[in-house]
Amino acid sequence: MTTPDIATRRTLGACAALMAGALALTACSGSAKAGNDGKRGGSGGEAKTSAPRIVISAKDGSTGASINTTGVQVSDGKLTEVKMTVAETGQAVPGAISPDGRSWKPKEQLERGTKYEIAATAKDASGRATAADSTFTTVTAANSFIGTYTPDNGTTVGVGMPVSFTFDKAISDKKAVQSHITVTSSSGQKVVGHWFGAQRLDFRPEEYWKAGSKVTMKIDLDGVEGANGVYGVQKKTVTFTIGRSQVSTVDAGTQTMTVVRDGRTIRTVPISAGSPEFPTYNGQMVISEKLAETRMDSRTVDLADAYNIPDVPHAMRLTTSGTFLHGNYWYKKANPPFGRFGSSHGCVGLLDVQGGQGDTPAKWFYDNSLIGDVVIVKNSADSTVAPDNGLNGWNMAWSEWIAGSAD
Repeated sequence: MTTPDIATRRTLGACAALMAGALALTACSGSAKAGNDGKRGGSGGEAKTSAPRIVISAKDGSTGASINTTGVQVSDGKLTEVKMTVAETGQAVPGAISPDGRSWKPKEQLERGTKYEIAATAKDASGRATAADSTFTTVTAANSFIGTYTPDNGTTVGVGMPVSFTFDKAISDKKAVQSHITVTSSSGQKVVGHWFGAQRLDFRPEEYWKAGSKVTMKIDLDGVEGANGVYGVQKKTVTFTIGRSQVSTVDAGTQTMTVVRDGRTIRTVPISAGSPEFPTYNGQMVISEKLAETRMDSRTVDLADAYNIPDVPHAMRLTTSGTFLHGNYWYKKANPPFGRFGSSHGCVGLLDVQGGQGDTPAKWFYDNSLIGDVVIVKNSADSTVAPDNGLNGWNMAWSEWIAGSAD
């Protein structure tokens, strides 16, 4: 049984972007005023004559300023006050001066395509004062790109879970973008990126992740030009944990699924795979989504009025095109298919009850599965699933995977 794609990736929360010239804290803002000029000392030496120097990262009148790294710094003194407001409304932007008094930054990321004003004052140890201000506009959505990604920070996932980015704009400089995303594992496994077209970039090791390892993804796309005049707006470190190893093998010939955890078979479950008319894909598939209950409507996958079930229990997505492993309560009681023959429109069905509250094989497998667990289907009459149909890049040879890297 199939259903439309349900987006599972979350858009990264902390973002930042601007052109390289607006990122660095290297130029003063539009105006600066210094008081208390230095005077010569009476003992033949020359007294200090320089007042504090305030640097606002976004130059006065600039556009494309960072929504994450815009801030204020001072040399030869300490900041005494910084006020930042939204130019159009005058709404204050909360921020904080560092304990040493030498820098200030907003407490939260700024909004894209918004005009801001900053006014800052500082003094040195002798009381010399300086003021500086800047009015600038942050990078717009039209001139920036964002990548949604999976898995999320702090999660525990199965050994088959790749890191997968989908960008909201086509990337023409793939090397620049890929080189600013690094994925490493505490297991020491080599991790390589692979591009599926111009908007999707996945990372994985040659073999499944080692159980119990920690994976770190560093995203440093802030200001990176991914296409002509289009800059990244993300800067974040994401970590996730690989859980126990669980790989389940569906045999469409015997209509059974064998669940192996950490190298040991823990259960064999009767299933009903696709019918001869609608066989299930072969190959290695990764659970990308878990839904305790969902609607499955055949019209969404061009199968006319074949089915429309509003409460399919214990559904686990295996492909973007709509292959699920799910509970089935609507089977014919006089002729149950589980362990005997394929009866679905391409999904893998397990015995279940309506509402999903019973002690059933479907509930057991759902409760014992993680996002990122691997389900392998073999002996089906269908072809092998495409590597980019879901999170299923394991169906691509390692040499071909490496060939699709921009590094």
